[in-house]
Amino acid sequence: MMTDMAAPGAIRIGPHTFTVTDARRTLAHAGDLFDVLAEGRDAAVIAALRAEALDAVDGLDPLHAPAEDLAAPLRAFWQAWTAAGPALRAAGELPATAVGSVAALHTSAGGVPKLPQDAVEVGFGGVVGDRQGTRVHHGRPWQALCLWSTEVIDGFVADGHGLFPGAAGENITITGLRWDDVRPGVTLAVGEVRCEVSSYAVPCRKNAAWFADGAFDLMHHRHGPVSRVYATVLEPGRIATGDPATLEP
Repeated sequence: MMTDMAAPGAIRIGPHTFTVTDARRTLAHAGDLFDVLAEGRDAAVIAALRAEALDAVDGLDPLHAPAEDLAAPLRAFWQAWTAAGPALRAAGELPATAVGSVAALHTSAGGVPKLPQDAVEVGFGGVVGDRQGTRVHHGRPWQALCLWSTEVIDGFVADGHGLFPGAAGENITITGLRWDDVRPGVTLAVGEVRCEVSSYAVPCRKNAAWFADGAFDLMHHRHGPVSRVYATVLEPGRIATGDPATLEP
């Protein structure tokens, strides 16, 4: 989501802006964010960074602490968490370079499906002009972009589900990349934009309409490489359909 101005109490970390809600929800899920980075990899590579991040929130109740108590823990967490991807890369825990392409781009004024666009401008807050209906579960800097796969969508369609690009709310639909490689910790160059995959996008009931019997949970990452992913914007820019999408440039 692209925000037009910083909200009262917002916390700036480099080019990224966190609302108070963003800070609370990020710190509340600090352990979970590290857990998905470590899944299927040598957790020892990032164990010290994980400990550093969790130390930052030790004794803090992020959802109820005064807003002024959130900035220092958030900065400490962010420093440790953003160092984890490069640490995994340096240790050879991330996949080799691969090239796909942008099959479709989508935005909305809130809700799903998102509507197709030929090209979009991306800032550190996400796609310019894109909105979410609620910021409780969406819109953090590490959720700036939502990406999904044509191959995953086609697989669901073959199984009788009514999905199509943009239906589940992804901004960028990519084709030609192994989706089990596009997971937290990897870097993507998409058009002019560089981003780092940060987390899986947990499905919600708003996507039930696209699934037979409303079984939207089928696209949860617990079922394998089928989940949409969120990404943090490292370098903003323009993306157009047909642009290359390069894994680990």
